[in-house]
Amino acid sequence: MNFKVVGNMLGKLLMYLSALMIFPLLFAFYYNEKSSVSAFIWSIIITFLVGFILHKICPFKNSIGNKESYIIATLGWVFVSGFSTLPFLFSKTIPKFLDAYFECMSGYTATGATILTEIESNSLSVLLWRNETQWIGGMGIILLVVALLPMLGVGGMRLVKSEFPGFELDKIKPRIVETAKTIWLIYIFITLGEIICLYLFGMPLFDSIINTFGTVPTGGFNHKNISIAYYDNVVFEVIIIIFMFISAVNFSLHYKFFHGDRKIYLKNQEFTFFVSIVLISTLLVALELRFSIYDSLLSALRYASFQVVSIVTTTGFVNTDYGIWPHFSQLVLVLLMFLGGCVGSTAGAIKSVRMLLLLKQLKQSFDKLLHPNAIIPIRLGGKVISDDIMQSIRSFFLLYIFVFIIGVFIITATGLDITTAIGAVAATLGGVGPGVGLVGPAENYAFISSIGKITLIICMLLGRLEIYTVLVLLVPEFWKK
Repeated sequence: MNFKVVGNMLGKLLMYLSALMIFPLLFAFYYNEKSSVSAFIWSIIITFLVGFILHKICPFKNSIGNKESYIIATLGWVFVSGFSTLPFLFSKTIPKFLDAYFECMSGYTATGATILTEIESNSLSVLLWRNETQWIGGMGIILLVVALLPMLGVGGMRLVKSEFPGFELDKIKPRIVETAKTIWLIYIFITLGEIICLYLFGMPLFDSIINTFGTVPTGGFNHKNISIAYYDNVVFEVIIIIFMFISAVNFSLHYKFFHGDRKIYLKNQEFTFFVSIVLISTLLVALELRFSIYDSLLSALRYASFQVVSIVTTTGFVNTDYGIWPHFSQLVLVLLMFLGGCVGSTAGAIKSVRMLLLLKQLKQSFDKLLHPNAIIPIRLGGKVISDDIMQSIRSFFLLYIFVFIIGVFIITATGLDITTAIGAVAATLGGVGPGVGLVGPAENYAFISSIGKITLIICMLLGRLEIYTVLVLLVPEFWKK
């Protein structure tokens, strides 16, 4: 184990982080928020100095190995979240470290679970920083570093695999560094697109920026206490639905579409499966809402479509309090928290392609009962899926459910009811944000005990790094030579 490699990379991460704090600092100057200006300046100085010292005392020339990549990925998210608490602490927006850490981990993992009770009373620059953490984390902290450090080479690929362990990241360029840059450029392009659309249709510029920083990373942080419901504007909701959906689709499909393959979406089975789930879920929820709450089908479709897309993409925006909806509709939303968007997107949870392949294997099992001697391969997009990949998917699914159950046990042990525990763990593990029960869309996570918050922080980290990257560090063999 080369710990100098780890220290050097963590130092680089912190130096980049200090540079990213300049953006909200400029807003603090613009809005004349003196306490926030001081908070950001000190945060930038401390973060940069610690990163610079780590970088200097841990020089390395060798490539990054597999073990180092797992440690860098895990500790990178832990360290970055820790130092990102400084603006909250120095500005006294969130005076307690654990609460500030919860908020930052929720931001970087694009979860959107918050402990803030009166969001609108805080300084605009600090709220912008809160949403910027989501935007940075949505596409991946490590992927950003790989895009900025061309000398990493093979080590860069290992780092990316540790941050996206479930599936191979589609190499849309020959070199991983170029792939990382291209994906980030697509991400920036989508971000600018939503900001412009919201602004042109009447949303204030600051609001357009901060809502986009919550949409594109499918994070869900908002600077209004009642989220998107504050605007009560159908046009804004339609724009946000479109960009939540775009962000939850594999970014390589967007790249191929704009490079001439106009049928790429229809040819992709995961995409068509994802669209089918969204349409069916919207229809089911809208029909129940039409006959139980809303007087018109259009109103039912408006609220059903927004909440279904928001939850299945793991964004977590709300345009109404779905906590008062009938139980069936709430159950549909909870189940969608486990599904998530497409692989290679900013969405969290299990991912649609895994669920699709598990369903294909279920069908294969029934087919073999009818035709015991037949060889029936599982195919995706015309390609045969190997037994090793299917075994990996089954293992991930079981591990995900196991972590969920353990999390629910711990949260209920802190004194919360089972509905709230299920909602809290499903929402944080899946990166959704709002859950059901006492952590529903009209509530927050401030009341949860310290043990509960630590548990949910771990759930956020495990969910964002898809469990394996973090848990492999707990295996004794990992640390042996």
